[in-house]
Amino acid sequence: MPTESRLALVRRARRMNRILAETYPDAHCELDFGNPLELLVATILSAQCTDKRVNMVTPTLFAKYPTVQDYAAADRAEMETIIKSTGFFRAKTNSIIGMAQAVCDRYRGEVPGKLKDLVTLPGVGRKTANVVLGNAFGVPGLTVDTHFQRLVRRFGWTEETDPVKIEHVVGELIPKREWTIFSHRVIWHGRRICHARKPACGVCPLAVLCPAYGTGPTEEKAAQKLVRPGPFS
Repeated sequence: MPTESRLALVRRARRMNRILAETYPDAHCELDFGNPLELLVATILSAQCTDKRVNMVTPTLFAKYPTVQDYAAADRAEMETIIKSTGFFRAKTNSIIGMAQAVCDRYRGEVPGKLKDLVTLPGVGRKTANVVLGNAFGVPGLTVDTHFQRLVRRFGWTEETDPVKIEHVVGELIPKREWTIFSHRVIWHGRRICHARKPACGVCPLAVLCPAYGTGPTEEKAAQKLVRPGPFS
């Protein structure tokens, strides 16, 4: 099979993005939030946990701690009790309280709107920062979670395994203004059709453009049984 040229890769990637846009016109962040602080907290909670579970916990959490000062002064045991069902609750409590204290100390109680500042906060890496920037501040960012990593490698866009390197590679293929919504489209596709173990290849709208076609069942009836409607983790 001939090596794909750079121009051909860019064209294929952007065509796949257009197909995903048509397939998932309602793609969006599946974490419930009302402001940057709530999204930051919800994203910290979403580590190793489904968005659905996080959304069950956050109404109580957000009501208990409406401001960053409330999180900073929170009783650790009380917070752990509220978020326990999200898993790793002690570490997440440490991250949330530490994040809030840092925001109070360094940023006058306002969640910063720049990547370089967000990633200095406890419990906040590039993925979390890009979620907050893209969805709460309108700053384009690529959310390189496990679904995103798996899919862009399956698409044949990169062989990189490091999230930061993947972010840079994909950032050169997709227009910057679409980075945030593109991330949602890919994540939705990974949750609904392009599963890790057995993708629903036979009903995938990207099949003709995907070098991994055939990884899962290609017969339509069998593939359709694998499709999962949202919302998901």
